[in-house]
Amino acid sequence: MGADLSNMGANDAIAQPRRAGASADETRSRSRDDGLPWLTRVKFMIVRGFLWSWARCFSLTGLYLFGQFFGTCEWVLNFNRRRRFMQNLLQVYGNPPEGLPPSARGACRQHFMRTRCDKLFYLIFDKLPREKILKRVKFHDRHIIDDALARNKGVYVCMSHHGSHHVLILLMALMGYKVAGVRDRNEGPLRKYVQQKYDETFPEFRSIKMFFADAYPRDLYRCFAEGRILGSALDVSRFRGAHLRTATVDLFGKKREFLTGTLQIALRCGAPIVQGFVVSKKNFYFHLIPKGPLVDPDTATDTPEVVQAAMQRYADNIAEHVQKYPDHLSKS
Repeated sequence: MGADLSNMGANDAIAQPRRAGASADETRSRSRDDGLPWLTRVKFMIVRGFLWSWARCFSLTGLYLFGQFFGTCEWVLNFNRRRRFMQNLLQVYGNPPEGLPPSARGACRQHFMRTRCDKLFYLIFDKLPREKILKRVKFHDRHIIDDALARNKGVYVCMSHHGSHHVLILLMALMGYKVAGVRDRNEGPLRKYVQQKYDETFPEFRSIKMFFADAYPRDLYRCFAEGRILGSALDVSRFRGAHLRTATVDLFGKKREFLTGTLQIALRCGAPIVQGFVVSKKNFYFHLIPKGPLVDPDTATDTPEVVQAAMQRYADNIAEHVQKYPDHLSKS
């Protein structure tokens, strides 16, 4: 979902001391109103102005083609990033002696073009008419989310770092859903600047609740009590502290440690747990794909067995998704 839905860090205990000034409203305010140097703002204004002028002159299709060209140039020039992506892709497919399957051929170049186009769309999102944005969204199996919300206990959406998951909260907010997200405290200035522009343009974004990854867990309980859709990414690529609760899963034949804190809070609240993916298509069209529920919301409780089963299903869904959309691989 969102502005960035980062890994949840409120994992270690429900009785952690609250950080100074960490109420929901204050957390949201700090995350969106951080001051940026005027020179940085001017630079972002120039970039956004150029992109919007290009889209006005050549349409969104023209902007998409510009992004494809830009991404291809990055693919040619950025050897280190190209090498890292291919290493990750080979790990996904287990380094097959016969070579990569057809679905993975060309995935590296497609990855560069997709990520560049997604960034261009993200930068001018607030300048587009609401109706034009919503026409570019296809929501698969929407009943999974709507049925879960009908239980009046909120919904937890497990995201992952595959595809441009940060656009999901933007799209769902425009579709009328009450949403919340969790993101990393160390966020880049461009993301902060764009989020402020979103707030100024669309009233729906001002109602979004956004928390830092190390926020006090009580705010997450409130989100479920308010019937919100809360999203965060559980797959982690680096060690974040021995105090965080994790589960060991098998992903692409390797053992991985994924965070479980937010999922456990959802289990305690009785909130249905589903998994969400975003697939980027040609000309800035997006497919939202929910899967689940990962556990039976009528019987599941916060036990080690239930958590482990849910996390392994989460990992299996990631593996299936990445093999179908190898260019959406961000981290393995």
